[in-house]
Amino acid sequence: MEIYFLGTNAGVPTLQRNVTSVALRLLEERRTFWMFDCGEGTQHQVLRSPLRLGKLEKLFITHLHGDHLFGLPGLISSRGYQGGTSPLTVYGPPGLKAYLDISLSVSQSRIPYKLEIVEHSGGLIFEDETFKVEAGLLEHRIDSYGYRVTEKDSPGNLNTELLKSYGLKPGPLYGRLKKGEDITTDEGVLIRAAEVIHAPKRGRIVVILGDTRPCAGSLPLAQDADLIIHEATFAHSLAEMAHQYHHSTAQQAAELARDAGGAELILTHFSSRYTSQEELAPLLKEAQEIFPNTLLAEEFCTFPVYRRTPGNDAAD
Repeated sequence: MEIYFLGTNAGVPTLQRNVTSVALRLLEERRTFWMFDCGEGTQHQVLRSPLRLGKLEKLFITHLHGDHLFGLPGLISSRGYQGGTSPLTVYGPPGLKAYLDISLSVSQSRIPYKLEIVEHSGGLIFEDETFKVEAGLLEHRIDSYGYRVTEKDSPGNLNTELLKSYGLKPGPLYGRLKKGEDITTDEGVLIRAAEVIHAPKRGRIVVILGDTRPCAGSLPLAQDADLIIHEATFAHSLAEMAHQYHHSTAQQAAELARDAGGAELILTHFSSRYTSQEELAPLLKEAQEIFPNTLLAEEFCTFPVYRRTPGNDAAD
């Protein structure tokens, strides 16, 4: 599981950064990737990345401002031209379906795959045997949502060293134990599955928050997350401006990560006034003073999603 940033700027693209889009690569889990927001020019960013639109499975829109949305019709259309045939589901606030229906119908775009548009007002919006996704309302000029992606716990591995001591070799009996069945060896030894299976592997939690100023809705979404991705449009010296425009500062993002008991924080959605990673350094510094395990998002860079070890903030 990896995070890959396609756009990190707020409002408009610049020569250095594109507008918002984040990919969650589910390499071992599903062999697909999910996308969060799709600002103008996102499909150009994809062309410069290791991502392939045919592998895009789900796309989540946090809110209907243009810097998070205007790239969506073009990307949906191009996905078909680039060999995408598998279904694609797009989630977002009410109004998303009307926007896409008009854009795709007026342009007479041909979509050669099943496209499903799911409008929501928060709550549990997706669940299967491996993941669930919950959305929560934040505080912005228009309805803006954060998404909490929870990977479900996976069964523990077999203790193969212990099984070897019983004289067992890999085979059908291993499979029965893995399913939780107790077995009896040819020598009449009872082996209980619970005694030879390691503890379940805890699933990871990734939280991607849309545009917001500090609000009560952020905390339950971010609680105990392994990774929190939070906007940091301004340095805290511009906190009044941030509040006026319904955005957050780097310090406020760090305070949320600290209060939520998160393990790692990545800042993104930077104002155009910060033209380079060097000019963003003060934002990183103010966040790290409150929440040390903070990083700056950078386009075309991969950030692994680590699983926190139970009982502390270390990751494996």
